[in-house]
Amino acid sequence: MPVPSLDVGQLPISAVWRKGYGAVFPHIEVRYLHAVIVLAEELNFTRAADRLHITQSALSRQITEIEEQHRFQLFTRDNRRVVRVELTDAGRIFVEEARASLLHMERALHLARVVHDGGDNDLMIGHSPHADQAWVSALLAIRLPLYPKLRIRLISQFSIELVRSVMAGELNLALVTAPPENSQVTSVSFALTPLYAVLPQTHAAAQKEHIVLQDLANDEWILLARRVHPGIHGAIMDAARRGEPFETHPQA
Repeated sequence: MPVPSLDVGQLPISAVWRKGYGAVFPHIEVRYLHAVIVLAEELNFTRAADRLHITQSALSRQITEIEEQHRFQLFTRDNRRVVRVELTDAGRIFVEEARASLLHMERALHLARVVHDGGDNDLMIGHSPHADQAWVSALLAIRLPLYPKLRIRLISQFSIELVRSVMAGELNLALVTAPPENSQVTSVSFALTPLYAVLPQTHAAAQKEHIVLQDLANDEWILLARRVHPGIHGAIMDAARRGEPFETHPQA
């Protein structure tokens, strides 16, 4: 069955890994970072203090100390309801980076403990089930002289799951098609890949080497669901909107 290339542009294949946060918060104690994160989750001083097992006044002092020391406001307080707060724009960024910083610190302690105990390190790399086998072979062939005991372990997941695993620290690196923008990961493109349309042999466009979406405007489509890969689904739909009108029927 012919499989012509579907001309909606090239999608980047990228290597993604979580950013390091060595000295993002050089003058803030870890317990203060944790306090800000908990208050951001609860948006209520009473509930946050209960979770942290400290008094409400102690929590308020910790938050105020950070704000005064660094001259920005993390939370807005409602004077009519003192215990209720809302995150400022600066506070949202702070909390996002604070979570990543704590995750990085936990991972640093874990890796240091592994090395101290003399265990072998595993480099966890994720890839799509449909990844080019040449890339998989190249990954398995990695040898780092400074880490003679390093073992490469490959995990197969779909792209959106790979990014989540990288952010959670479960993977050191992942090969992802069209990764979403995220401030917590670094993404570097190393290849481009086309999209393909599978057509019946009797289709008018089946003998073409390259087709455009207008060639399929009168057809019913079977398209991956958006939740499977929002980036690819969005690229196809955006390209379709720029062409002639037609209906698609996304299916899981």
